[in-house]
Amino acid sequence: MAREPINAAGGIVLRGGPRPRIAVVRRSKDDHWVLPRGKLKRDENPIVGAKREVVEETGHRVKVHEFLGAITYSARGRPKLVQFWRMQAAERPSHDLTEDITEVRWLPLGAAIRRLSFPLEKLFLRSIGRRALKRRRRAGRREPARNSARGRKPRRALARKKSITKRGRR
Repeated sequence: MAREPINAAGGIVLRGGPRPRIAVVRRSKDDHWVLPRGKLKRDENPIVGAKREVVEETGHRVKVHEFLGAITYSARGRPKLVQFWRMQAAERPSHDLTEDITEVRWLPLGAAIRRLSFPLEKLFLRSIGRRALKRRRRAGRREPARNSARGRKPRRALARKKSITKRGRR
């Protein structure tokens, strides 16, 4: 009989300007450096749980963006699934850290990868880190509103253009 998995969620939490930093946290129980994450409550939505855990562990309010991926491993003989989202942190902390965390460091991508204690988390951050940083930079730029991924103008604008052209005002 398969044991029920432990569900957890967290974030690749970014803060800062042109050279954003990534949050890594030190756990009090074993002094390991990890990405901010934690177990979900029963029937908790993973996005809600990820945000809750990140706020508790970093002390910063965050905006949750796209899903970046998941890692899975065995914890006390049970499979554990941890889902991660890209998150943007407020510049200043607004909450105290949970007692499970002794320290938060905001590091550039390479330093964050080196600081992590577990090879699986290092591999995960190495594989998605650059993509998370690129998406963050793109999200910061203002682009003209589009109706679809193919770049069509909104229908209202097209309708106005057609009606003006039909009347010969063009």
